[in-house]
Amino acid sequence: MEEVADAGKYTMKRDARIWGLIKQIVKHKVTFTSLLFLVAIHIVVFLGPLFWGQSPEAVDPANKLAPWSLEHPLGTDDVGRDVLSRMMYGGKITLLVGFCSMLFTVFIGGLIGVMAGYFGGLIDIFLMRFTEAMLSIPNFFLALVALTVFGKSPLMVVLVIAFTTWMEIARVVYGETLKWKESEFVEASDAMGASSFRILIKHVIPQIIPSIIVASTLGIAWAILTESAISYLGLGIQPPTATWGNMLQNAQQYIWTSPVLGVLPGVAITCVVLAYNFLGDGLRDLLDPKFLKK
Repeated sequence: MEEVADAGKYTMKRDARIWGLIKQIVKHKVTFTSLLFLVAIHIVVFLGPLFWGQSPEAVDPANKLAPWSLEHPLGTDDVGRDVLSRMMYGGKITLLVGFCSMLFTVFIGGLIGVMAGYFGGLIDIFLMRFTEAMLSIPNFFLALVALTVFGKSPLMVVLVIAFTTWMEIARVVYGETLKWKESEFVEASDAMGASSFRILIKHVIPQIIPSIIVASTLGIAWAILTESAISYLGLGIQPPTATWGNMLQNAQQYIWTSPVLGVLPGVAITCVVLAYNFLGDGLRDLLDPKFLKK
C-alpha cells in the first residue's frame, strides 16, 4: 500500500511539474509564439497536400513562370509545376530530414555522453578525445565529402547530418551526467546494489532530459539549415524530389525575372530555423531550476 501511495504522489508531482511548465510556456510570449508558428507550419506542410489536389511534380511547360492565380495561388516554376504544392511537399521533406537527423544525433551523442560521463576512466578518455577530434574537423565540408562519396538519397542525407553534428549533444549530456552521477540518490542506489544500467535509466537519464530537449530543438534548426545548404549546393536531396533547399538552388537563375521562386523557400527556411532557435532558448530558460523557483 505504501508503494502505491508513493507512486501516486510521484505521479501527482510529475503532472504538476508538466502543467507548471505548460503555464510558463504560455506566459513566455516569444516561446509560445514560436511554438504556435511551428505547430501551424507542420499542419500546413503535412495536412495541406490532402486538401490541395495539385501534384508537386506535374509539369505544364505551356504555363511556366505563371503569376499568382486561383488555379496556382503561388504561381508556377520554370517548368510549370505548382509552387504551392512544391512548397508544402518540399517543407515536409525538409522538416522530416531535420527531425530524423535530430533523433539520430540525440541517440549517438547521448549514448557517447552518458557512457563517458558515467563510467569515466579509459572510456571517458577515448570517447571524449574522439568527440574533440570530430569537433576539430570542418563538419560542413565533411558532410559534402560524405554525400559525394556515399550518395545523395534522403536516408544518406539524414545519416550524414547526424554523424557530423552529434558532438554538441555529447558534450551537453557528458556534463550533465558528471553532475548527476555524484548526487546523493545515485550514491544511495549504488550502495543498495543497483546495477549501473538501472541507475542510468532510473536516476541519471531522467535528470538530463530537459537539457536533451533544449539541445534537440536547436539541433533540428541546425539540421534544417544544413540540409538546405547542401541541397542549395546540389549535393543534397535531388530533383524532382522537392525540398526548400533545392527549390532555392533552382530559383537562383530566375532571381530577377521571377524572384518569388527564391523568396518563398528562403523565407520559409529562415522563419522555421528562427522559430526553433527561439523555442530552444525559451525552453532553456523555462527548464532552468533557478527560473522555476521564481
